Order: sequence, then C-alpha cells, then structure tokens
Amino acid sequence: MTGIISHADEKRLVLVSGRAHPELAREVAASLGIEMVHTTAYDFANGEIYVRYAESVRGADVFVLQSHTAPINQWIMEHLIMVDALKRASAKTITVVVPFYGYARQDKKHKGREPISARLMADLFKTAGADRLMSVDLHTSQIQGYFDGPVDHLWAQPILIDYVRTRVDISNVTVVSPDAGRIRVAEQWAAKLGGGPLAFVHKTRDTSRPNQAVANRVVGDVEGKSCILVDDLIDTGGTIAGAVRVVLEAGAKEVIVAATHGVLSDPAAQRLSESGAREVVVTDTLPIAADKRFPQLTVLSIAPLLARAIREVFDDGSVTNLFDGNA
Repeated sequence: MTGIISHADEKRLVLVSGRAHPELAREVAASLGIEMVHTTAYDFANGEIYVRYAESVRGADVFVLQSHTAPINQWIMEHLIMVDALKRASAKTITVVVPFYGYARQDKKHKGREPISARLMADLFKTAGADRLMSVDLHTSQIQGYFDGPVDHLWAQPILIDYVRTRVDISNVTVVSPDAGRIRVAEQWAAKLGGGPLAFVHKTRDTSRPNQAVANRVVGDVEGKSCILVDDLIDTGGTIAGAVRVVLEAGAKEVIVAATHGVLSDPAAQRLSESGAREVVVTDTLPIAADKRFPQLTVLSIAPLLARAIREVFDDGSVTNLFDGNA
C-alpha cells in the first residue's frame, strides 16, 4: 500500500515525516492505515539539510509531521525545508503537523527588546508555504492567532485523564496546578474527574534566568489527598520536582504528575525520579531516549489523536468534535 489515500473524486491524503521522531510518524501512519511517502533527507558536511520526496505529491493534501525536539533548531529548519519542497512540488494543501511547537514559551515580551519567537515560528511556516497548522497543547492558546490560516489546537487532556482515572480513587483527588497561571487547566481536569477540590503551588520565577523557579507553598487543601499535578510540559523538571516536594510536605497522600510534553532536558530524569512522585505521565509528542526514562515514567501514545485529527481535516469534518462531541 502506498502513502496515498485516493477517493472517488481524486482527493489524495499524503503523510510525510522528518527525521526528528520517526516512531511517532510510523504510529500515525499505522492508525491511518497507510504508509508514509518515503523522504530522502540528509545533512551536508557544513550542516545544510537536503530533502526530496520519492513520490509525486502534485494535487495532494499533504500532512508534514515533525516534532520539535533537541537539537530543536535543526529539526525546525528541516521542517521548513520540507514545507518548501512540498510547495514547489505543487501540493494542493500543506498542513504542518507539529505535536510540540518549538519556541511556544516565547509567546510574549517580558522585557523590552525581546522577541516574540512563537510568532516568528508561525510567520516562517506561512512563508515556507504552509496552509494550516496542527499542534497539541500549545503553551498558550493565543499562539493560534499568530498563524494567518486555520490552526487545529488538539488536546491531550482526554488521553491523560482516561489513564489517570485508572490510577487513583477519584473520590479522594485534588488537582494541583504548578502555578497560578495554570488554574484554568486544573479546573478542566477537576471537572472531568468529578468536580473535586483544586490547589495551586505559589512559586517565584526570575525571568532573566531560564528554567529556574522556586516553589514556595501550596494554596488549597491537599492533606490526605491523592494529588494530580498537571502541566503542559516538563523541561528540566525543576518546577515540577519542587511542586511535588511542597505538596507532599503539605500532607498529600501521594502525587501523580501528568503533562503532555516530556521535553526532559537534563537533569529532569534524575530530578523526577527522586522527587517523591508516585508516577510521572506524559505523551510521546516528543521522543524520549532510553537514558531519559526512569521507573516512575509512563509514556502514552498521541498517535491515535493525531491520526483522527488528520482524517477529520482531510474529510472536511470537525476537529472540535473529537473533544466535546459538538460539530
């Protein structure tokens, strides 16, 4: 079977992938019941990237999948080059599928003379030739407005909640936000888990020093509770490990961490394994190498969600319907 689905009206769906996370791309293709179009990609001696597709994509609806993992700038550049190659190969539509959107945390200016790099990313993909973006759990929803075209903002929350529900007694759960800014997400979790209490960790952060925050205290009732600590991503693990510590010190029975994106930059694996968390649950929007895995880590597949969203877009269906049942 080829990497192309044909309908009677000659609509064609094509899935291509970069080299950043091939395992996820293969799982998405399997969920769609297709094979990916083969892509030749390699680096020249000076680091420049070459890309060519082995099959024609003329007139096709192409979904180009690349997750922005480390080394992040290399894979973003490859993603842009892949989009440019598709445009010049006369693809009918080009949808950028980016499970983890690089530079999403740089979505606003904290100080003067700073960039808004998340907006720059959207501009680059539009200039390269993208018609549409698809991503999972953007750091802030406002990023959808940075791209001049449709944006499908997918939620991993249902996947995470379905799993966590099997791991705790939901009658004794408190959902905890790692900071005040994530309270809305914690509210959504609590509603899905039966409307239990909420708490958040008060923390301070120096914006001039990346990846550093100090967890101070818990605001809310966590004593004797199974606490679900929720966030969109875990990078170096300092914020989450600190939050686990203060929640346990406040008398929590146990803490389960749930996050969509496992960036897990060093020394995250060590911090999380020693944090006291019963379990750390993430999805595979990013590849997680063997040396970054630890006994408490659980990785859930995001491929079925991506495949369903791709199918809905291709069939002119409703992506929103995947989450709330409304067309």
